[in-house]
Amino acid sequence: MEAVNLGTRGPAEAAQLLEYANHPGGTALSDRRAANERTEPFGIRLWCLGNEMDGPWQIGHKTADEYGRIAAETARLMRFYDPSVELVAAGSSNREMPTFGAWERTVLAHTADLVDHISIHAYYEELDGDTASFLASAVHLDGYIADVAAIIDDVRAERGITREIGISVDEWNVWNQTRWNTQDKDAVFAGDWPIAPRLIEDEYTVTDAVVVGSLLISLIRNSARVSMANLAQLVNVIAPIRCEPGGAAWRQTTFFPFRDAARHARGRVLPLDVAAPTTETARFGPVSDLDAVATVGDDGEVTVLLAHRGLDTALEVQLPLPGFEVREATVLAAPADGDRHAVNTAGAEHVAPRPLEVRPTASDALEVTLPPVSWAVIRLAPASPTTTTTTD
Repeated sequence: MEAVNLGTRGPAEAAQLLEYANHPGGTALSDRRAANERTEPFGIRLWCLGNEMDGPWQIGHKTADEYGRIAAETARLMRFYDPSVELVAAGSSNREMPTFGAWERTVLAHTADLVDHISIHAYYEELDGDTASFLASAVHLDGYIADVAAIIDDVRAERGITREIGISVDEWNVWNQTRWNTQDKDAVFAGDWPIAPRLIEDEYTVTDAVVVGSLLISLIRNSARVSMANLAQLVNVIAPIRCEPGGAAWRQTTFFPFRDAARHARGRVLPLDVAAPTTETARFGPVSDLDAVATVGDDGEVTVLLAHRGLDTALEVQLPLPGFEVREATVLAAPADGDRHAVNTAGAEHVAPRPLEVRPTASDALEVTLPPVSWAVIRLAPASPTTTTTTD
């Protein structure tokens, strides 16, 4: 995914970048690429039309009308040059922006017949010790996706547009933005331009991992509308993997739910409505302690993803999935001392998935017991048919 600059530049520069990246050769810019020791085109198919263009922190940020018009003109020029490109319009930087909703509607009025996706960005953190609301962050993401999907549908209906427009959640994660904006940023950028400064190397706890797992469940649950989603970012900066220059690399707690979903969530989505207690949250009201989704692959394997958001007690969960054998079941939770604030470090992996017992019930369901604040993955295969031999 490449982004073009629509803040201090415009359509011409976007087309030049596209020519440099993708043209096979024989033009000024494709020949410059070859001179830079890249003979073959990069073949970049996916392009963002700017980034967070509603944000006053961006150089050249715009009103929705200003951005919608330049995005449309850029899209037309890029498609004229290469009809195969896939384009993402910049949606609101977050759901709390004062122009959210109106921004999407205006931008899509300009671009709905030209773009393939519109973006949303979603970051979450624990604020003022409100752990229950933090654990329920996926409720916010579900609502955010639903709001943007409704606007897309309205604009398409109003304009008679038949092309599908997906929602690109092209930035999402757990991020302690408050600390970054109030403390760390000034320290990093004080004085001269620093060389390769350490940026936003957040350490992630068990609680953070369960929130990331629940956000993954939300993305999968909403996959009919979410056309892509990109964890921001992958190494060191608010990342599931940390490393030191020339030294150790290690997996943060959030690595495991991301790995599990990427490896095993395949095929058709099966929403799960499993009975569970609720917790009253300051931000979202009563929220189920259990977030769950399942997928079924072409081979019939079912993957169940579970996030137990309850803080204090274990949760017994019954899954109405008869006719399956357990292939693998793991749970990520606090270590033996019960510390949900535990983190992994370069020298010790305190938090990692461990085996989870799955029990059959008399009603032909499957039952598991989830520790408080935990993430679980259960992989099931269709049970082998029983062969019966009879004699005359």
